[in-house]
Amino acid sequence: MAVQLFSPLRLRGLELKNRIVVSPMCEYSSQDGFANDWHLVHLGSRAVGGAGLILFEATAVSPEARITPDDLGIWKDEHIEGLRRITSFLEAHGSVPGIQLAHAGRKASTFSPWKGEGAVPAEQGWQTVAPSAVPFSPTYPQPVALDQAGIQKVLHDFREATRRSLEAGFKVIEIHAAHGYLLHEFYSPLSNQRTDNYGGSFDNRIRLLLEIIDAVRETWPAEYPLLVRISATDWTEGGWTIEDSVKLAKVLKDKQIDLIDTSTGGNVPQAQIPVGPGYQVEFAARVKQEANIPTGAVGIITTAQQAEDILANNQADLILMARELLRDPYFPLHAAQELGVDLEWPVQYQRAKRNK
Repeated sequence: MAVQLFSPLRLRGLELKNRIVVSPMCEYSSQDGFANDWHLVHLGSRAVGGAGLILFEATAVSPEARITPDDLGIWKDEHIEGLRRITSFLEAHGSVPGIQLAHAGRKASTFSPWKGEGAVPAEQGWQTVAPSAVPFSPTYPQPVALDQAGIQKVLHDFREATRRSLEAGFKVIEIHAAHGYLLHEFYSPLSNQRTDNYGGSFDNRIRLLLEIIDAVRETWPAEYPLLVRISATDWTEGGWTIEDSVKLAKVLKDKQIDLIDTSTGGNVPQAQIPVGPGYQVEFAARVKQEANIPTGAVGIITTAQQAEDILANNQADLILMARELLRDPYFPLHAAQELGVDLEWPVQYQRAKRNK
């Protein structure tokens, strides 16, 4: 039986050479949003290591969309050149370059993890926005509720970020609608207290996500895939549930979204999350099976056999890996050896392919 982890996957006009995806991982290593040598080496080494799809970290569509002052950005044309340098390298080494377009909402204007916690000082930060004027926690900034003009600006920013993504050489866009950031804040009843067309009912709470999909599709070519990352559950009473996610996934399928990257949590600080190996896979499986749409599984997937079993059991179509690919940029090459697949190595590394 063929090894599924190293079987190709076609999404629209693209073919991924295998099912291993570099999950978007914030590096908090930018100045004014610019990509630099760190991003080239970090992402480039995962292409040399054999990943099929490499998703750049959450990339801010506006300055106020950043999680921290150190986030990667795509809010101005000057960002394009540095990003294009990296996408060209990834493609030259057989990986498809993808970008996660993001708006941090009420979780913006905070410290990078190794610099502190909570809101940055006022002179370093900016006014955050959210569906409602409710902070993430007492140590986070106080957001203002987006008015109609603010919502139109968000749509404009995603539209322009899409244009820049195309010019920068990306072939996949993932819309970040997870982890307590702006779009998740809108669809979760825990953070959305609005009474207008963007609040209250399920259809109203998902409205902004659908409008952003339409805005992105205005510019994004039909032959290129469009993915959405969701948090499949808030892990909190009265919050967003897996049943809501299946319902949303059916809507996203009708919107011709190509794959749902299925994560969980992040919208409220007190959530009790049972973290462990593959703890989110069940959600990817339910979305895939009940909404009949391709999914990506993520969350403490660390071994070749674990990844292969997820695919073999029809629980997901792609395996997104984060920490394991930080530990081992060449995981795909090593996983292929473990699973008995004769994978082509970069010519520069051929002499190390066999343990001789």
